[in-house]
Amino acid sequence: MVTIIAHRGARSVAPENTLAAARKAHAFGADLWETDVAVTADDQLVLMHDDAMTRTTNVSECFPDRIPAAFSTYSLAEIRTLDAGSWFERGDPFGQIAAGAVSPEELAQYAGEKVPTLREAFELTLELDWFLNLELKAQPVPKENFDVVNAVLEMADEVGIGPDHLLFSSAQLAWLKTLKQRRPEFEVQAILGLFPEDPMDFSDPFFDTFNPRHTRLSLDQVKQQAAQGHKLNPYTVNDDQLFVSLIEAGVAGLITDFPQRIPR
Repeated sequence: MVTIIAHRGARSVAPENTLAAARKAHAFGADLWETDVAVTADDQLVLMHDDAMTRTTNVSECFPDRIPAAFSTYSLAEIRTLDAGSWFERGDPFGQIAAGAVSPEELAQYAGEKVPTLREAFELTLELDWFLNLELKAQPVPKENFDVVNAVLEMADEVGIGPDHLLFSSAQLAWLKTLKQRRPEFEVQAILGLFPEDPMDFSDPFFDTFNPRHTRLSLDQVKQQAAQGHKLNPYTVNDDQLFVSLIEAGVAGLITDFPQRIPR
């Protein structure tokens, strides 16, 4: 059975990389949720995808003199003052509010949603007895040399979350190898095709699971890699017909903004 991975939570119907989006994905029956770790100016770990926070928070209103607003230049205390939920109603990024898939009551609850800490993400995953795919992203200046792997593992140990509830993915393949060497009990998954110049290389024997960009992946490649014993979780798949085609071709999982729509 295909694994349903909720991309940044159920971000089609809730503000991405928030606990609200994670809870929606869990309610939809996703097998796990995926999110991104970010490092603040004071070395704290939060959830954020974009380097700049302007798209998914009200940072431009709160700190107009500090734009562009890379999360790495803000303290945790400053980031926690931001509203990471109200933008979703204004932007309706997937048209699901207009389609009636998000209720007025839910939208009211999203207003004032905070940027979560990684600790909160771990704790929610454990509370729900669920599973988290944590993407380790390259960090913007001045945190480009921060030891993300060590910091994340230390937080996992503090919270008490282990391989029964957590795996790691990254396009920084050296980081995944370092993590696996330090903590072999954790599963790691290689992200491929993050940027147009990145090779779609499935040949590294260190990895048996790859998360490739679906627009750079053919159905023949899926079949070939599955025949070689590789597990593929393409991202970010949101088309209903493509769900079916990729499942029939033999993917292990699908990373999607619409976990509520994937046929089981």
